[in-house]
Amino acid sequence: MNLHSVLSFLVFSPLLGIIVLAFLPKTSEKRIKLVGFLATLPALLLALAAYLHFQWGKDLADFAVSKAWIQFRGMNVQEPIYSVYYELGLSGFQLLLVVLTAIVATLSAIAAARFVKKEWKGYFMLFLLLEIGMLGVFTAENLILFFIFFEVTLIPTFFLIGKWGYFEKEKAAYSFLIYNGLGSAVLLIVIMILFAKTGTTNIDLLTQIMADPSAPLSSDLKLGLLISLLIAFGVKLPIFPLHSWMLKVHVQAPPSVVMIHSGILLKIGAYGLIRFGMGIFPEQFETLATIIAILGVINLLYGAFLAFIQTDFKMVLAYSSISHMGIVLIGLAALNEAGVQGAIFQVVSHGLISALLFFLVGIIYERTDTSLMENLGGMAKGMPIAAGFLLAGGMASLGLPGMSGFVSEFMAFLGLFKELPWIAAVGTIGIIMTAAYLLRAVLGITYGKSHREFTGVLDLKGVEFVPVVVLMVLIVLIGVYPSVLSSPLQTTLETIMIGLGG
Repeated sequence: MNLHSVLSFLVFSPLLGIIVLAFLPKTSEKRIKLVGFLATLPALLLALAAYLHFQWGKDLADFAVSKAWIQFRGMNVQEPIYSVYYELGLSGFQLLLVVLTAIVATLSAIAAARFVKKEWKGYFMLFLLLEIGMLGVFTAENLILFFIFFEVTLIPTFFLIGKWGYFEKEKAAYSFLIYNGLGSAVLLIVIMILFAKTGTTNIDLLTQIMADPSAPLSSDLKLGLLISLLIAFGVKLPIFPLHSWMLKVHVQAPPSVVMIHSGILLKIGAYGLIRFGMGIFPEQFETLATIIAILGVINLLYGAFLAFIQTDFKMVLAYSSISHMGIVLIGLAALNEAGVQGAIFQVVSHGLISALLFFLVGIIYERTDTSLMENLGGMAKGMPIAAGFLLAGGMASLGLPGMSGFVSEFMAFLGLFKELPWIAAVGTIGIIMTAAYLLRAVLGITYGKSHREFTGVLDLKGVEFVPVVVLMVLIVLIGVYPSVLSSPLQTTLETIMIGLGG
């Protein structure tokens, strides 16, 4: 079946919304919000169709596209010296991230229609541009194209934080730009070295070249490139001590942007480490496995301990994200099927759970003008439905069985206990701390001592139920039926294990 143009349309479909928005008057609030939401639907429908295409036994290679794009020629030479192709494709891992991106983007558009109070036209144009960048990052099949889409995500995110955020929005936006800009610079250097040494940026071809003992790169250079990738994507994930920018963004950005940031943008770091770090440099990744496991445990413990002492619920969730990304590193460092599968499960699971919790925080902040836990105590009396979903989201985040968080944490630790049991044993302290800080925060808000009246404060209503219910259903679905994720991942895991010599 010829589906080569489908993936390009999926990635660039938000562009239609940008074009329509360009012709709408900036004061037409309802039409701008409607177009902003509708423009996310083509990508969502096509992503779900691609998922069904796979589940019906069809090949994801049907979506692959490769066209000549940029060619570098020498003096008096007909054949190009270097060629860069426009290449998009889908593996099972990429498919899951594309579906996750499309779902969270659509729900974020609904949230934006609820939370954004000014200059809607500019907001939704930047938001749709950001969606193009995210979809492109997860479908790019060569490093140049990946880098371009990666950069496309930075620019709109900077403006969305700096223009529509809270009191210290400019500071948060510049912190985001400086850290991520440095990460991008390191990534670009790695790509240029690989391109110069091998003559290609195609990811599959690079994987094959690096597996060849006669590859034109020394072992030391490969190790140096992997460490550089660890820094570049470690900023994005984020890995301690490259995390401070993320705290500012999660607190100062508008809720609809934080849903995207915590749900999708952080996952680009995990995706890069798995696809490029583990995929292209498997031997060197194995060399650094113990260090990565230790970094994962540090992330897990550091985030958990700092989350425990916070008084602002946004800060609790921000440190919780750092802690949960530690589980991704722990799973990857295991270098076995259970660990890597747990890491990928954690990427998807945290994307859904964090989007749910930050959406609820946005609702609560809008109703009460505070996110301080002390001022939100006893919320269940005034906002019982929101409090119920907050409690459920907290249980999912701490890894309650039957929810997606349990599957990912169980598998990641199962993998690490098999390979590095002492490091895994220390890491379990983080699991205990996670339960402690989340129960303290969520129970304190829902059923804690009340310091204010909730009389007249509105509970969840109308369209606000859509993001909450959709995300909650997906979290439970993965928890009780993990095959919705493990089935598409099978081929990806086999490829990674072969690369690692497993």
